[in-house]
Amino acid sequence: MKDDLLYEVALTMIPDLGPIRAKLLVEHFGDAASVFIARKKDLAAVEGIGEICARKIRQYTDLSEAEAELVFMQKHHVQPLFITHKNYPQRLLHCYDPPAMLYYRGNADLNTGRIVSIIGTRHHTDYGKQVTEELIAALETQNILVVSGLAFGIDSIAHKAALQNGLQTVGVLAHGMDSIYPSQNKMLARDMLLQGGLLTEFRRNTKPDKHNFPKRNRIVAGMADATIVIETASKGGSMITAELAHNYNRDLFAVPGKITDHKSSGCLQLIRQHKAMLLTGAGQLMETMGWQAKKNVAKKQRELFIELTEDEKKIVQLLKEKDMLPIDLLYLQSGLSASSMAAAMLNLEMQNLVCLMPGKMYRLV
Repeated sequence: MKDDLLYEVALTMIPDLGPIRAKLLVEHFGDAASVFIARKKDLAAVEGIGEICARKIRQYTDLSEAEAELVFMQKHHVQPLFITHKNYPQRLLHCYDPPAMLYYRGNADLNTGRIVSIIGTRHHTDYGKQVTEELIAALETQNILVVSGLAFGIDSIAHKAALQNGLQTVGVLAHGMDSIYPSQNKMLARDMLLQGGLLTEFRRNTKPDKHNFPKRNRIVAGMADATIVIETASKGGSMITAELAHNYNRDLFAVPGKITDHKSSGCLQLIRQHKAMLLTGAGQLMETMGWQAKKNVAKKQRELFIELTEDEKKIVQLLKEKDMLPIDLLYLQSGLSASSMAAAMLNLEMQNLVCLMPGKMYRLV
């Protein structure tokens, strides 16, 4: 396992490889170690790799930096999450550019049933603070993991409100695990390690450089079921995260503000462009996401009078195990052919046993 991890970390250190190519290589060769022993011509033959990239992989033979990273992880109790690991945030696998490796400290389940990212401006108004705190307080009993970027403003307010209301919260960092930025949030980060955690794709000694924040934002958007924009101008990091969430086919919500308020202009723009749903409260969020308490008794009574095919039973059983599942994951886990899957889903919808939610997610009625 240690040798496997060494090659997994080393794979992320190859110059100019990047997460997309790393994912292609692991999918092709099966694991990171096999990438390093593959012949140059076999590497170059992988779609998207080519001669130049293959040469850089073959030339990368000094693993001392990867070994030093392993020592750091062990010393500071950092959990490595490679893209093939079962604890890797599975929602990120549905994105086209998931990080090949993530570094994690904390106790939150990154694959829990309900995850919401809450983002906004660093220079919030009293209104933005109030909305964030009231929204999270109303979610106190809903077992939702709150994700944000540990920045000043709405991010910090969201993390603090989650802690105060007994919700787990994870901060996604734009730097290595050996520091906290901004430094004023060190105490907040310490508290989050006990009730959530910290997550980053960046190795130790990585500074919070400007170009790292969009990379951080894609994780914030991709690992959640829904992203909520509280306050933002029409330009800035929150708009980048919102666009990413929209492109990843995630549910996107925006809190409205005054049309004269510059710090709400981005939210209004997202609503006007039909990229985000206007959000007015926690009840609307729960209803839209299909997270209300299920009426089990009525469902059991209805199922007594419905005979399901074996294909339909497979799908129903999968949906019983999870609150919701995307259609592509249902297809993979059921093992059904495309035609059988389509027929079964149509019958289940016609019998009012399943319903389609935003983001191409299915749940039991």
